Amino acid sequence: MKVDILASGSGGNVIAIRSSGNTLLVDVGIAKTKIEKRLLEVGVRPDSIDAILITHAHSDHVKGLPLANKYRIPIFASEGEWKSMKGVDPELRRIMTSNQLINNFDITTFNVHHDAFEPIGYSIIDKFGDKVSVCLDTGKVDSEMMETMKNSDFLIMESNHEPAMLKHSKYPNSVKARILSNIGHLSNKQSAEALSKLIKGTGEKIFLTHLSSQNNLPELAKLTTIRALNKKGFKPEIDYEIEVC
Repeated sequence: MKVDILASGSGGNVIAIRSSGNTLLVDVGIAKTKIEKRLLEVGVRPDSIDAILITHAHSDHVKGLPLANKYRIPIFASEGEWKSMKGVDPELRRIMTSNQLINNFDITTFNVHHDAFEPIGYSIIDKFGDKVSVCLDTGKVDSEMMETMKNSDFLIMESNHEPAMLKHSKYPNSVKARILSNIGHLSNKQSAEALSKLIKGTGEKIFLTHLSSQNNLPELAKLTTIRALNKKGFKPEIDYEIEVC
């Protein structure tokens, strides 16, 4: 399995997952032309994509939906998220079930906690048994999410903000409250705590994603996770790999 983070953050999110000649995209949150360019940069032809999986219908996750119409790619999303997704040709629309088989990928969904209709995360296993879990916008990580994500070889986890930076930011108080709520976004500490329970030290690859450009720093997010894993006795580049996107 190969995982490429093509875009990450409030400006847009796109993830490419490949195995045995098949490719899935999770979210298409930047312009179609930018997705095409970034796919080609990592060696993926846009017309070879098997399916697009949507976590939720906020613009930074669905801006590039016209890609599907151009290349006739089926789009899978929860029934609730289709309520606010427009402009997709009817024959390409698919309702994502809790367990879905798409070519070489066995996909399990889990509910996340965000201010959308029916946001979900994904755990995806290829035919070799490699597993990637995608947990983006969520205000908390619960036991059912943890259970679905356990034994992942790749963990794509939101590490959105540092609360102290958010507190002193210029954001309106209503926006601060939304981000900090249980249907907002994960802080560095929340993400690190979840990862410290998921990582077993078997060489897993962590991608810290969806960092706020205003209320976080890449090195701070990374250091927070490394410290949490150090307490479990796990060392970066020995027991696991970590990349901030």
